[in-house]
Amino acid sequence: MLALRLARRAHPVVQIRRLLVTAATAGTGFLLLCALGHAMAHPHAPAGSVLRLAWCAAPAAATVYFAVTVARTDPGTRPRPGLSAIGLGPGRLMAISAVTTALSTVLGSLLALFFFLHLRGDLTGTPFDGAATDALAAGHPLPLPAALTLLSLVPAVSSVTTALVLRPKDTRARPAGLRTRFMVYDTFDIRRRAVCPAGATRYEEEPDEETAEPLEPADPPAPRPAPGGLPWGVAVLAAGLAVELYAADSDPGTGLTLPGGLANSPAGVLGGWLLTALGLILAGPGLTHLTGRLLQAVRPGALRLLAGRVLQEEGRRIGRPLGVVCAVASGAYAMVTLSSGARPTVGPLTLLGALVVAGCAVLTLATAAVEARRAHADTTAALLRLGAPNALPRQAALLRAGALIAVFGPLTWTVAELAALPLAT
Repeated sequence: MLALRLARRAHPVVQIRRLLVTAATAGTGFLLLCALGHAMAHPHAPAGSVLRLAWCAAPAAATVYFAVTVARTDPGTRPRPGLSAIGLGPGRLMAISAVTTALSTVLGSLLALFFFLHLRGDLTGTPFDGAATDALAAGHPLPLPAALTLLSLVPAVSSVTTALVLRPKDTRARPAGLRTRFMVYDTFDIRRRAVCPAGATRYEEEPDEETAEPLEPADPPAPRPAPGGLPWGVAVLAAGLAVELYAADSDPGTGLTLPGGLANSPAGVLGGWLLTALGLILAGPGLTHLTGRLLQAVRPGALRLLAGRVLQEEGRRIGRPLGVVCAVASGAYAMVTLSSGARPTVGPLTLLGALVVAGCAVLTLATAAVEARRAHADTTAALLRLGAPNALPRQAALLRAGALIAVFGPLTWTVAELAALPLAT
């Protein structure tokens, strides 16, 4: 009930994000039900049905990733001071986030089931003059337990992943309550004894300002270490390209049908594509951090220094969604390149799957960028109070975007060209 109240009273932007999660879940659920319909319509060809179900893994993974990102950036379930006193600690807020994610995804699954039944003609008359009945197995009874099992995959995985990502960290390192107050007093008393001589009276405890030694300032927080996934990402990326070339030369064809009508393709090419996408995702945070260092390499000014430091600080938050977008863009570029000419046209289900994957990737990156901007709102406000120009934050944001495009754009194009090379020959 508390999760429903928080979901109902959320900001309109947060509600739009949740509706987008619902739409993505509906698209993925419809693809899963279409795979089930193909299995019912073609009981003697289980290989094709299994392949269709396997292709639904990419939209499902993109939907789960987007749902977890939206749950992580939800301001309504963010820990704040005073919530623990009313029983809303980190564990309870984690549970609320998981339940909210489950509500959004379950609603999308129900919409997918309703639309699937409507196209089959189970609810009303058959729409579109029965054009979609062959692909949806309209003449066969729908096994409801199998359909509900498929539709529950995305909500279950999204909720569990949200709970794992937002699980409470160990809070024993920072004491709370009266113990914290006593420790502060003890620390102050230890510093005062270090300054005052032994045996001093009450009026001699405070020495003169000229003779008193200044207290040592607190150590500044240690800078966040650089992401360590860049070497692994480059290695996995090179391994994926090598697997693609080897599979294309050694195996003339295994009957694997890729989306877009690319039939009789080697199965090793798909494995190489997956390794290539994984390499881009692993290398994204390291490349983002390296881009920030390059921006402030040689005699940086205030603009370059600010843009570079923000990229270094937000390398993990922005880099991984940016790597996902590059992987999706490279795959889309390769498929468009291979589909040009006398290739068969892309079907509606393939177009829906591509739309779900690309939309979730772009929306996840946009959500992460908004989260990074809110994380540095205090720094931006402090710079403006110190007299910085009002256009400085916007110029720094444009500089960061331009630097990331200059680094990730050529990389995505190169990977896409090399990925399409084995199938083009």
